[in-house]
Amino acid sequence: MAAKKVLNIGTKVRNFSLKDQNQEVFQFTSVKGKKILLSFHPLAWTPVCAKQMQSLEKNYKVFQKLRTIAVGISVDSVPSKSAWAKSLKISQTSLLADFWPHGGVAKSLGILRDEGFSERANIIIDENGRISFAKIYPIGQLPDIAEIIGKLKVL
Repeated sequence: MAAKKVLNIGTKVRNFSLKDQNQEVFQFTSVKGKKILLSFHPLAWTPVCAKQMQSLEKNYKVFQKLRTIAVGISVDSVPSKSAWAKSLKISQTSLLADFWPHGGVAKSLGILRDEGFSERANIIIDENGRISFAKIYPIGQLPDIAEIIGKLKVL
């Protein structure tokens, strides 16, 4: 069953910090003067999620030019994220573990599903920490990275 809350444009995102696949802490409020793309994927080690994260890695330099930090997020643990990133050859993109409290960031955004994992979603946060774009996709659908890049260009 899908999450019940709808993401509203202009909503201020609550501060959070999560570890990535390299045990580095990503602190939301420490990112200044850049946009953030939170690319939520349900679970590591699944084909569509792998393609979604590989699209972030492939477009790493594009995101840099657009003054955007793109991160992948799921409820998987740091060790799982680490092994998965190595298997996918992801080295520049942070894959964040929303593991504990379980799905806390996804829950705060209203996109934690009853099954215990997040919706597949892309959320763009502006330089002021507010949601400027949000889209939830069917679980089995690969998000169109060109659409997200296009949105970043006009925001």
